Amino acid sequence: MIWTTLGDVPAGWIAWDDLDLTPEMQRAPLSAGSLEDPVLVCYTSGSTGAPKGVVLTQNALFWNALNSTHMHDLTSADRVLTTLPLFHVGGLNILTLPAFHVGASVTLHEMFDPLAAFDAIERERITLTVLVPAQLTAMMDHPRWRQADLSSLRMITTGSTIVSESFIRRVNDRGLRLVQVYGSTETCPIATYVRAENADRKAGAAGLPALHCEVRVVDVEDKDVPAGQDGEIIVRGPNVSRSYWKAPTATTEAFRGGWYHSNDIGHFDDEGYLYVVSRKTDMIISGGENIYPAELENILLECSTILEACIVGRPDERWGEALVAIVVLQPGACMTEADVLALFDDRIARYKHPREIRFADALPRTALGKVMRTEVLRAISATVEA
Repeated sequence: MIWTTLGDVPAGWIAWDDLDLTPEMQRAPLSAGSLEDPVLVCYTSGSTGAPKGVVLTQNALFWNALNSTHMHDLTSADRVLTTLPLFHVGGLNILTLPAFHVGASVTLHEMFDPLAAFDAIERERITLTVLVPAQLTAMMDHPRWRQADLSSLRMITTGSTIVSESFIRRVNDRGLRLVQVYGSTETCPIATYVRAENADRKAGAAGLPALHCEVRVVDVEDKDVPAGQDGEIIVRGPNVSRSYWKAPTATTEAFRGGWYHSNDIGHFDDEGYLYVVSRKTDMIISGGENIYPAELENILLECSTILEACIVGRPDERWGEALVAIVVLQPGACMTEADVLALFDDRIARYKHPREIRFADALPRTALGKVMRTEVLRAISATVEA
């Protein structure tokens, strides 16, 4: 390794002006590279387990940029606001790098702050931004939400977690266009998306397959299932990673047959739009029935008194797993366990109703706002054992 610098030269370093004059430091000829060479390692969020390093090639970044360009009708005239961390594909690859690809302007914030976001949108006349639901909630709860001039925004992209139709309509009622993008670190991440013209008509959908991407929903034998039937979402395309960093076993399992197996559960509608229901690892089996937490969480979050909600399954001798709802109320609000349970009446089958309600001050989340279910379950298990 060679250390070089301009100006004062520390001990053991070589002055930049002397670098080419030092024979022993002559560079070896560079070998020709290719677009399939690895260029980036991004780590998964780790919300359901240990993070994995996803190896992305130059080609993956390029084709992902083309998918983003089609999704957002992205041009050099756009002004992008990035408030998500750049160590994650959501902050780096949904809009930031694609914006550089087309020559658009990008405003970067070191961290998300609702007031700073409002200021930037108004001052810079931002046209596009990515905001996860936790960020949008913070902005909607801010006194400035109703008065801020957001007229420059052509659309807001959201994702990183399952987003309910009611949440999207709440944002769109402000005169905005909130659309979902679906994908993962392994897909760079754009795999499906809703375009702005369908923001209201397809509220709650994760979208059509990206322009340069194939998406299927399959059963346990990797056979396609019909529209309306849930199965595992698998993805193939030039934007998709081929491996995890130094994890051959995980690579073989996730990328078998040339398709990335997402562990996400979803279905297509009759128009080919994807709806994401849950993650396989989130699924709770209670009394032999498969239950997807997102269905219950969406019901809870429709209640204006509830700020956050999470459904997990704790071990139970009789049922295998018992459903527990963890609820965070709006500041100053009050609800009883019976009030929460009543929200499920006449909405879902009785076997899906939580057997226990717990109230909390907040839910543990990742940097992108994903609920860390393993941490929630660990906390619940600790109190049960105590």
